Amino acid sequence: MLHDPWLAPWLPQLKDSAGNRPVLEIGCGTGADTATLAEAGLAVVAFDLSAASAAATRLRVPGAEVHHQDVRAPFPLGTGEAGAVIASLSLHYFPWAETLDLVRRIRETLQPGGLFLCRLNSVEDKHFGATGHPAIEPNYYLVDGQPKRFFDERCTADLFASGWQVLSMEHQTTRKYVRQKALWEAVARRDDRR
Repeated sequence: MLHDPWLAPWLPQLKDSAGNRPVLEIGCGTGADTATLAEAGLAVVAFDLSAASAAATRLRVPGAEVHHQDVRAPFPLGTGEAGAVIASLSLHYFPWAETLDLVRRIRETLQPGGLFLCRLNSVEDKHFGATGHPAIEPNYYLVDGQPKRFFDERCTADLFASGWQVLSMEHQTTRKYVRQKALWEAVARRDDRR
Protein backbone atom coordinates (compact mmCIF):
# COMPACT_ATOMS: atom_id res chain seq x y z
CA MET A 1 0.00 0.00 0.00
CA LEU A 2 1.30 3.46 -0.95
CA HIS A 3 1.06 6.77 0.89
CA ASP A 4 -2.20 8.53 0.05
CA PRO A 5 -2.32 12.14 1.37
CA TRP A 6 -6.03 12.66 0.59
CA LEU A 7 -6.81 14.20 3.99
CA ALA A 8 -4.17 16.96 3.81
CA PRO A 9 -6.33 19.57 2.00
CA TRP A 10 -9.18 19.04 4.46
CA LEU A 11 -7.22 19.26 7.73
CA PRO A 12 -7.92 22.98 8.36
CA GLN A 13 -11.68 22.44 7.95
CA LEU A 14 -11.54 19.28 10.04
CA LYS A 15 -9.83 21.16 12.86
CA ASP A 16 -12.39 23.96 12.68
CA SER A 17 -15.26 21.48 12.64
CA ALA A 18 -13.99 19.24 15.41
CA GLY A 19 -12.90 21.93 17.85
CA ASN A 20 -12.35 20.02 21.09
CA ARG A 21 -14.50 17.08 20.01
CA PRO A 22 -13.05 13.83 18.66
CA VAL A 23 -12.97 12.73 15.05
CA LEU A 24 -14.58 9.32 14.50
CA GLU A 25 -12.75 7.21 11.91
CA ILE A 26 -14.73 4.32 10.45
CA GLY A 27 -12.56 1.52 9.06
CA CYS A 28 -9.15 2.74 10.16
CA GLY A 29 -7.20 -0.15 8.60
CA THR A 30 -3.60 -0.03 9.82
CA GLY A 31 -3.82 3.61 10.84
CA ALA A 32 -2.46 5.74 7.98
CA ASP A 33 -5.31 8.27 8.19
CA THR A 34 -5.43 7.91 11.98
CA ALA A 35 -1.79 9.01 12.12
CA THR A 36 -2.46 11.98 9.81
CA LEU A 37 -5.34 13.13 12.02
CA ALA A 38 -3.40 12.67 15.26
CA GLU A 39 -0.32 14.44 13.86
CA ALA A 40 -2.60 17.40 13.03
CA GLY A 41 -3.52 17.59 16.71
CA LEU A 42 -6.97 16.02 16.44
CA ALA A 43 -8.33 13.58 19.02
CA VAL A 44 -9.22 10.37 17.16
CA VAL A 45 -11.62 7.56 18.03
CA ALA A 46 -11.18 4.87 15.38
CA PHE A 47 -12.38 1.36 14.71
CA ASP A 48 -11.92 -1.48 12.26
CA LEU A 49 -13.55 -4.85 11.65
CA SER A 50 -10.12 -6.51 11.54
CA ALA A 51 -8.61 -7.21 14.98
CA ALA A 52 -5.13 -7.24 13.40
CA SER A 53 -5.68 -3.83 11.77
CA ALA A 54 -7.04 -2.32 14.99
CA ALA A 55 -4.00 -3.68 16.87
CA ALA A 56 -1.64 -2.23 14.22
CA THR A 57 -3.34 1.17 14.53
CA ARG A 58 -2.99 1.09 18.33
CA LEU A 59 0.76 0.53 17.92
CA ARG A 60 1.13 3.13 15.18
CA VAL A 61 -0.96 5.83 16.90
CA PRO A 62 -0.82 5.19 20.66
CA GLY A 63 -2.66 8.44 21.41
CA ALA A 64 -5.77 7.36 19.49
CA GLU A 65 -8.65 5.42 21.03
CA VAL A 66 -8.96 2.37 18.77
CA HIS A 67 -11.71 -0.26 18.85
CA HIS A 68 -12.16 -3.61 17.10
CA GLN A 69 -15.78 -3.74 15.96
CA ASP A 70 -18.23 -4.01 13.09
CA VAL A 71 -19.59 -0.78 11.61
CA ARG A 72 -23.10 -2.14 12.22
CA ALA A 73 -22.50 -2.19 16.00
CA PRO A 74 -23.19 1.01 17.97
CA PHE A 75 -20.44 3.54 17.30
CA PRO A 76 -17.97 4.24 20.14
CA LEU A 77 -19.21 7.87 20.13
CA GLY A 78 -22.83 8.68 20.93
CA THR A 79 -25.35 11.10 19.44
CA GLY A 80 -23.81 14.47 18.63
CA GLU A 81 -20.42 13.58 20.13
CA ALA A 82 -18.22 13.59 17.01
CA GLY A 83 -16.79 16.83 15.66
CA ALA A 84 -16.15 15.08 12.34
CA VAL A 85 -16.38 11.60 10.83
CA ILE A 86 -13.95 10.04 8.33
CA ALA A 87 -14.73 6.92 6.29
CA SER A 88 -12.20 6.15 3.56
CA LEU A 89 -13.25 3.20 1.40
CA SER A 90 -15.07 1.51 4.29
CA LEU A 91 -18.80 1.95 3.55
CA HIS A 92 -19.19 -0.26 0.49
CA TYR A 93 -20.03 -3.69 1.92
CA PHE A 94 -23.78 -3.36 2.39
CA PRO A 95 -27.13 -3.43 0.58
CA TRP A 96 -28.42 0.00 -0.42
CA ALA A 97 -30.97 0.32 2.42
CA GLU A 98 -28.29 -0.55 4.96
CA THR A 99 -25.86 1.93 3.37
CA LEU A 100 -28.43 4.72 3.67
CA ASP A 101 -29.05 3.76 7.31
CA LEU A 102 -25.31 3.83 8.00
CA VAL A 103 -25.04 7.39 6.64
CA ARG A 104 -28.05 8.37 8.79
CA ARG A 105 -26.28 6.97 11.87
CA ILE A 106 -23.11 8.88 10.94
CA ARG A 107 -25.14 12.09 10.74
CA GLU A 108 -26.64 11.44 14.18
CA THR A 109 -23.15 10.92 15.64
CA LEU A 110 -21.97 14.31 14.36
CA GLN A 111 -22.46 17.51 16.28
CA PRO A 112 -24.65 20.03 14.40
CA GLY A 113 -22.48 21.47 11.64
CA GLY A 114 -19.98 18.60 11.91
CA LEU A 115 -18.09 17.39 8.83
CA PHE A 116 -18.29 13.98 7.17
CA LEU A 117 -15.47 13.07 4.76
CA CYS A 118 -15.80 9.84 2.83
CA ARG A 119 -14.37 8.04 -0.14
CA LEU A 120 -16.47 5.49 -1.99
CA ASN A 121 -15.73 2.89 -4.68
CA SER A 122 -16.63 4.20 -8.13
CA VAL A 123 -18.54 2.26 -10.77
CA GLU A 124 -15.42 2.94 -12.87
CA ASP A 125 -13.20 1.02 -10.42
CA LYS A 126 -12.39 -1.71 -12.95
CA HIS A 127 -9.26 -3.01 -11.18
CA PHE A 128 -11.11 -3.68 -7.92
CA GLY A 129 -14.35 -5.38 -8.90
CA ALA A 130 -16.70 -2.95 -10.66
CA THR A 131 -17.11 -5.36 -13.61
CA GLY A 132 -17.33 -9.07 -14.23
CA HIS A 133 -18.82 -10.24 -10.93
CA PRO A 134 -22.26 -11.63 -9.99
CA ALA A 135 -24.75 -8.84 -9.17
CA ILE A 136 -26.55 -8.86 -5.82
CA GLU A 137 -28.42 -5.62 -6.57
CA PRO A 138 -27.60 -2.69 -8.89
CA ASN A 139 -23.91 -1.68 -8.49
CA TYR A 140 -23.51 -4.26 -5.68
CA TYR A 141 -21.57 -7.41 -6.57
CA LEU A 142 -20.14 -10.52 -5.03
CA VAL A 143 -16.42 -9.88 -5.60
CA ASP A 144 -14.26 -12.90 -4.75
CA GLY A 145 -16.81 -14.03 -2.16
CA GLN A 146 -17.30 -10.58 -0.56
CA PRO A 147 -20.19 -8.18 -1.23
CA LYS A 148 -18.90 -4.89 -2.61
CA ARG A 149 -20.79 -1.75 -3.65
CA PHE A 150 -19.76 0.73 -6.35
CA PHE A 151 -21.14 4.26 -6.56
CA ASP A 152 -22.05 6.49 -9.48
CA GLU A 153 -22.64 10.23 -9.16
CA ARG A 154 -26.38 9.87 -8.52
CA CYS A 155 -25.97 7.27 -5.77
CA THR A 156 -23.24 9.33 -4.12
CA ALA A 157 -25.50 12.40 -4.15
CA ASP A 158 -28.43 10.34 -2.82
CA LEU A 159 -26.45 9.56 0.33
CA PHE A 160 -26.56 13.28 1.19
CA ALA A 161 -30.07 14.12 -0.04
CA SER A 162 -31.49 14.89 3.39
CA GLY A 163 -29.94 16.72 6.33
CA TRP A 164 -26.61 17.51 4.68
CA GLN A 165 -24.90 20.43 2.96
CA VAL A 166 -22.53 18.97 0.35
CA LEU A 167 -19.30 20.98 0.24
CA SER A 168 -17.47 18.85 -2.32
CA MET A 169 -18.18 15.77 -4.41
CA GLU A 170 -15.52 14.73 -6.91
CA HIS A 171 -14.63 11.68 -8.94
CA GLN A 172 -10.95 10.90 -8.40
CA THR A 173 -8.31 8.22 -8.77
CA THR A 174 -5.62 7.07 -6.38
CA ARG A 175 -2.73 4.65 -6.54
CA LYS A 176 -3.03 3.81 -2.84
CA TYR A 177 -3.21 0.12 -3.77
CA VAL A 178 -0.57 0.44 -6.56
CA ARG A 179 -3.05 -0.16 -9.40
CA GLN A 180 -5.22 2.84 -10.21
CA LYS A 181 -8.37 2.93 -8.10
CA ALA A 182 -11.38 5.05 -9.10
CA LEU A 183 -13.45 6.58 -6.32
CA TRP A 184 -15.82 9.33 -5.26
CA GLU A 185 -14.66 11.72 -2.56
CA ALA A 186 -17.46 13.54 -0.77
CA VAL A 187 -17.36 16.13 1.98
CA ALA A 188 -20.62 17.15 3.62
CA ARG A 189 -21.68 19.13 6.67
CA ARG A 190 -24.50 18.08 8.97
CA ASP A 191 -27.26 20.58 8.22
CA ASP A 192 -30.11 20.97 10.70
CA ARG A 193 -31.84 23.86 8.91
CA ARG A 194 -34.18 21.63 6.92
